[in-house]
Amino acid sequence: MQPAQKTSAVEAPTVEASTVEAPTEFLVCGLGRLGQHCVVALKEFGVTVRGITLTDQLYWNVAELPNLLEQLVIGDCRYPKTLLAGGIERCRGVLLVTSDEQTNIEAAFAVRSLNPGVRLVIRSTQENLNALLAKQLGNFVAFEATQLPTTAFALAALGGESCGFFKLDSHLFRVVQTQIDATHPWCDRRRISELNTATRRVLSHLPKEAPIPSGFYQWEPEATVCTGDIITYVELSDGLALSARPSSSPSAAAPFWSVIRSYRAQLPNPRDLWQRFWQKNQTQRVIVLCTSFMLALFLIGTLLYKLSYPDLGWTDALNVGIVLALGGFGELFGDLKLPFPIPWWLHFYSLGLTLAGTIFIGILYAILTEQVLAARFQFLRQRPSIPRQNHVILVGLGQVGQRVAQLLLDLRQALVGVNAQGLDAKDLPQMPLVVGNWKSAFEQVNLESAQSLIAVTDNEVVNLEIALTAYAANPALNLVICTYDTFFTEHVEKLLPYTKVLGIYALAAEVYASAAFGENILELLHLNHQTILVTEYQVEAEDTLNGLLLAEAAYGYGVVPIVHQRDLHESIRMPSSERSLQKGDRLIVFATLEGLRRIEQGALLPRLWQVRVERAISTEAAFEGAMVIVQVSGCDIGAAIALMNHLPDTLPYPLYKHQAQRLVQQLGRLQVSAQLIQVPSA
Repeated sequence: MQPAQKTSAVEAPTVEASTVEAPTEFLVCGLGRLGQHCVVALKEFGVTVRGITLTDQLYWNVAELPNLLEQLVIGDCRYPKTLLAGGIERCRGVLLVTSDEQTNIEAAFAVRSLNPGVRLVIRSTQENLNALLAKQLGNFVAFEATQLPTTAFALAALGGESCGFFKLDSHLFRVVQTQIDATHPWCDRRRISELNTATRRVLSHLPKEAPIPSGFYQWEPEATVCTGDIITYVELSDGLALSARPSSSPSAAAPFWSVIRSYRAQLPNPRDLWQRFWQKNQTQRVIVLCTSFMLALFLIGTLLYKLSYPDLGWTDALNVGIVLALGGFGELFGDLKLPFPIPWWLHFYSLGLTLAGTIFIGILYAILTEQVLAARFQFLRQRPSIPRQNHVILVGLGQVGQRVAQLLLDLRQALVGVNAQGLDAKDLPQMPLVVGNWKSAFEQVNLESAQSLIAVTDNEVVNLEIALTAYAANPALNLVICTYDTFFTEHVEKLLPYTKVLGIYALAAEVYASAAFGENILELLHLNHQTILVTEYQVEAEDTLNGLLLAEAAYGYGVVPIVHQRDLHESIRMPSSERSLQKGDRLIVFATLEGLRRIEQGALLPRLWQVRVERAISTEAAFEGAMVIVQVSGCDIGAAIALMNHLPDTLPYPLYKHQAQRLVQQLGRLQVSAQLIQVPSA
């Protein structure tokens, strides 16, 4: 492909609605680090991608980016003319991933006005606002880049057998990778296909010294589990409790102006700061109300004395107001005879001002006492002590670091945090914390006996220095570092193979790109040096999934179904491969980017195996065998009965290897002998 053509937004042509073709392109608005990785991820789907950036860039974080773009538009993505120059009318999906959330949200409204049906994927941290926008704009999803890879960082540090945890419909799923030794109950006793149960699905089987598989189902169903094998599987594991994610979706749609008001409420303006201050706690509201009331009484009293006694200067009038507000009524009017003539109403007002001032001072003393006691108890409330061994050291407690820490705490993993600044006492109170420079902190965190170290500061060079320093002190340490630059990530991975290097934007971009096709990405996992996406599909009439057996969808597209739901009351976990997919079904799968691309394009892998049925022990076995053939292969019942009536014969429908192997096993249980034969190559 030729380098992207640069277009100025002011030269954008106006396209008539009648000339618009079916949407086949994607537009990425904001070509920073995240946007560039989104372009790379989209190109893996084999689609046309255009880009919009505010300024022309001389340096690209992804060097080949100009060659990946069909067109590069220089302009502001909030303006309709810029969007038209980027071909918005032909787009299927638009990714709004600039670093400014306000720009992303404003551009979302502009995009929707120009293309009502386009898929909107935006970068935003405002959960409540995102839910409202989803109701208002439709076909909309929002993510925050720093939130998506949290699980990948935490699980990379855990090591061991667990590779991932996630919740679906209140059920907990666990991804496990285990290396078989001679004492393992599966060793030399089980075949790989036998490991698939009602609560478990095999994801990969890696024999000793074999290359790492690039997808699912690259294992032999009849292979025996041997010493040294590495088996990865997902299992239903409801016995382990994790904190559930709160739902931010509103129960009802909100009107347009409610969306705008909610958006304005999120902006850092004085009104927003005032609302946060006012709503924070009851004590602050009491202070504000009492102070305002007393200030008003004081000013009114000062003004009344100045008006009643014109010869009285402003300084003296203010002094009278201050004395009365501080409870000095007796000092002014304590004599038996009043020192100066005063109207009865002003005398009465002076008494009221003194009473109000006395009450205000009492309230002030009470609040100060409460704060002093709270500070004392807070000082006495210490964080847990630093673990002595088998713990995780987390350096950097920014937004990413705190999310990783919370996940590790949910998993009940021993943990100690290291941060340059202290945290609020209410933030991660269960986590031991060392405040200060990380170099001096390493002397306190028991580095020599730790299990893992995660470096997630905002500076990737500092993260590398932290990892190298830790490795020198403890070569057995499991190291995980966060990076942002593509070149830096590649170089570190090559030079430091003992370190797990996770590029935060590269991981997040895969979710953004996948969501642009309409899929709902529920979770992101890092497994066997590739990203696995837990993806939800709602099957529509025109979908490439509609009408397929789960076996055909699984083996043909290279995904692993883990939940199949036909209606509100029937949600099957680890569903049987014989179930069929229909319009309205809900399907949740494990998928790589390649698997999602195949589903998007309807590119089923070729069926290369057939089943030859030799004989059936009885007529009843032949009939039951025909029913099994229909269930497993999805063929016509008439063809299956005709096959069983003319044995030996070969099923004329080619199957996938795992599907054909299952059919042979099912027939064998009915005492119908059958075998696999490979389809002759053309």
